[in-house]
Amino acid sequence: MLATNTPTPAPFVTSEVKNNTLSNRYELLVDGHMAFANYRLDGKTLFIPHVEAAPELRGKGAASELMRGVMMDARENGYFVIPICSYAAVWLERHPEFHDLQG
Repeated sequence: MLATNTPTPAPFVTSEVKNNTLSNRYELLVDGHMAFANYRLDGKTLFIPHVEAAPELRGKGAASELMRGVMMDARENGYFVIPICSYAAVWLERHPEFHDLQG
């Protein structure tokens, strides 16, 4: 029997990136699983010390979608972003459309 190369379907996003101000983190719910980015806001500077996606979401683009939402919110609010987390730092480096927000 021949194996077929069936592409993995994109994750089904069930919510938008939300700023959970009570927990100081941005959240994205995908297929019932959470991706989140912890943050600390100091004036107009947004520090991102940690980004995490549930194991079920890893490798499916959920953390990238989350980071895009974080950066869009930062732009909307006039924040500069300092990525402390290595994932956030690499993501920002790879997305020149957000380099103007880097603190």
